[in-house]
Amino acid sequence: MKFEGTDTYVATEDLMVAVNASITLGRPLLIKGEPGTGKTVLAEEVARALNKPLIQWHIKSSTKAQQGLYEYDAVSRLRDSQLGDEKVHDISNYIVKGKLWEAFEGDESPVLLIDEIDKADIEFPNDLLLELDRMEFFVYETQEQIVAKNRPIVMITSNNEKELPDAFLRRCFFHYIQFPDPDTMRDIIGVHFPEIQKTLVSEALKIFYEVRDVPGLKKKPSTSELLDWLKLLMAEDMPEEILRERDPNKLIPPLHGALLKNEQDVHLFERLAFLTRRENR
Repeated sequence: MKFEGTDTYVATEDLMVAVNASITLGRPLLIKGEPGTGKTVLAEEVARALNKPLIQWHIKSSTKAQQGLYEYDAVSRLRDSQLGDEKVHDISNYIVKGKLWEAFEGDESPVLLIDEIDKADIEFPNDLLLELDRMEFFVYETQEQIVAKNRPIVMITSNNEKELPDAFLRRCFFHYIQFPDPDTMRDIIGVHFPEIQKTLVSEALKIFYEVRDVPGLKKKPSTSELLDWLKLLMAEDMPEEILRERDPNKLIPPLHGALLKNEQDVHLFERLAFLTRRENR
């Protein structure tokens, strides 16, 4: 059972090695990288390539580790008891299974995605240490031990918003997705837009990497934003000559709203254009 990429996801050699190593070791794969570099999509593609079910747990700032195991719905039980519902006598009717429980009871090993783990409280990763290590947990309300039928392939993404605990890191196989170089980016574009003109890609990539290299940029455009920009360029039937011969005094690329995502970066380009015009006088 090896992951070798898919027809819709360009995986580098080191990324494939990381995925397969984590599967072999039976350890969670912790994936970091810039937003928009395909961390979340990777889990979807691994599940598709290996023909495994995918279970996704998207983490928010308010998410608690216990929610991944189960939750006891005491409010519903109280309401049902007031209504005289017979099911109140069986507490298991009020146990809501979490994503880990769902992954543990599958008849085949699923891919479990824990997405953006760094959004949660700093204690969140530590609270899952035992469950991810032993692949089991105890339900106190029903006094039952839940043990994974098959060890899931666990993939965890992080945008590096906060440091993760050392004890948690020790239990993971780590991989950082490097931002794609131009050749890899061409392969990615080819997967999404097989009919795109190569000259348009060349000119667009030149501008894209120039934008990313501008000093002081608050948010560098990502792979997903490049794909959106190219889709717009094709929809507008933008000739590559406009990209190649654009006025150097107008540093902001056409349809820049797909690439620049905040007013500070737009103002930065406007200031640079102003300074360029002054120098050219």
